[in-house]
Amino acid sequence: MSASMAADRQQAKVLTCSDGVIRGTREDKSGAALAAYLVVAGFDVVEQQVTADGADNVAAALMELTDGFAGLVVSTGGTGFAPRDQTPEGTRAVIEREAPGLAEAMRLCNPLGRLSRGVAGIRGNAIIVNTPGSTKGCVEQLDAILDVLPHALRLLHDTDNSH
Repeated sequence: MSASMAADRQQAKVLTCSDGVIRGTREDKSGAALAAYLVVAGFDVVEQQVTADGADNVAAALMELTDGFAGLVVSTGGTGFAPRDQTPEGTRAVIEREAPGLAEAMRLCNPLGRLSRGVAGIRGNAIIVNTPGSTKGCVEQLDAILDVLPHALRLLHDTDNSH
């Protein structure tokens, strides 16, 4: 790949929200699947992180991941109905503006998507999207919006003046 092509690649980070992964009782398959999918889609995955479930843990991790970062942050896990599934609440605590169209499109990709409480939004120069903890579900939901994310990031970074 040429240097100019590498410069055109957008950056992404992946956050796995899971008590089980933190405790070592569960393998982080969804985080690995998201990272691999993002690379194939043309993103440079510059960081992967794991945090425990819970709104405060998620909010702290998202703040760390987005401070000074211009790119995409995809979380996996904590979007369901279990008591510790508080990724959307942690995300809402840190985003400055919601992007409801992204979250709505993600929920429409599969009938089980209706069980996701995930949100999407903007913090600084980063777009944050929540995906489910299932390996299949997280990739399906990201795929549902992948076509518009490069344009959204260019708009956010004020580098797309085509409209």
